[in-house]
Amino acid sequence: MEIARLGPLLEARLARNPSDAEAMMDIATLSILTLIPENREAAFAMQARALELQQVYCLEARRQPAALRVLAIVSPGDMTAITHLDCMLEDSDVELHMLYARHGHPLPAELPEHDLVFVAIGESADNRPLLEQAALFAQKSTKPVINSPDRILELSRETVSQKLRMVAGMVMPETVKVSRERLEQASRSEMSIAALLHDAAFPVIVRPVGSQGGKDLAKVDGPATLAAYLEATAGGEFFIASFIDYSGSGGMFRKFRVVMIDGLPFACHMAISEHWMIHYVNADMDASAWKREEEARFMAGFDESFALKHERALKGIDAVMGLEYYAIDCAETADGALLIFEVDTAMLVHAMDPVDLYPYKQPQMRKVFEAVRLMLKARITLAAK
Repeated sequence: MEIARLGPLLEARLARNPSDAEAMMDIATLSILTLIPENREAAFAMQARALELQQVYCLEARRQPAALRVLAIVSPGDMTAITHLDCMLEDSDVELHMLYARHGHPLPAELPEHDLVFVAIGESADNRPLLEQAALFAQKSTKPVINSPDRILELSRETVSQKLRMVAGMVMPETVKVSRERLEQASRSEMSIAALLHDAAFPVIVRPVGSQGGKDLAKVDGPATLAAYLEATAGGEFFIASFIDYSGSGGMFRKFRVVMIDGLPFACHMAISEHWMIHYVNADMDASAWKREEEARFMAGFDESFALKHERALKGIDAVMGLEYYAIDCAETADGALLIFEVDTAMLVHAMDPVDLYPYKQPQMRKVFEAVRLMLKARITLAAK
């Protein structure tokens, strides 16, 4: 159902029952999905109210009887805070229970019946204590656990760039954490950028530690632009990395989202932009038929082209990550190597794009969702042996 129609229905439901935690949670999620900045504070407040009333939320299996029951350990936050199994399992025969871990609150002793545990909390500074809590829970669980919290804790940009540096066939610029004070010294030419980022030179990418979705991410070309960036941007610590120009034909930049499921790669989207900082929502894919046609070709030929071309790198990455499910945002360098931007378990994977504009996406995303379902079932079968 469209957000414009669903929103009023949920508001009416909440008016009838002001203690309806599930309606509150759905309203909060819809508000976050609108991407309107002024909605976020109210959405998070409603999310917090819902969690005061209820800690576990159930998505019943659409196809009955349910083939398996998954307990997903999740965290509060926006759409980038967790692995959205709800988006991937909503039309399946999987019953999904979402257990919210919260700061200062123990996980409940009584839990819904489940066949396996999926740790769906994404790595972030705010979520690290919750992941540590989930790790203790996972150690005690008698059920199989997908996505070890200890592995998710290693997904910071800084750590991933270190872990992947020896993988053949790919490039990921080293990312280091730097204090504002040291960056200010570099902006005044009192310290070279090479002293901060091992033999690097301008331009570099800079962002505050903890920022997501491209917020306050910038390319700085020298001390003066770094000084201007720091003057306009809050934060005590920043990540910096070398900028690699990955522009391709026509001077356009192409960013791919690939999801790894039990070691196999699947295409999720391809965004094309004239700007180096690409997010699907700002790439104007809706307005460009040729971009959508190129994305459709990418998806249709993914297994025989992109996945095969980068098979060695993807297998190398998977061997290092040690996770059953995660996503990779990446591109290709001018010489054809796989350029890694980010590895994360909480990248949004969904089938919410308009079918009339993106008819090619539904079959591909159903393929992804079925692979997730089969991964879950395989873990149950393996645990039973």
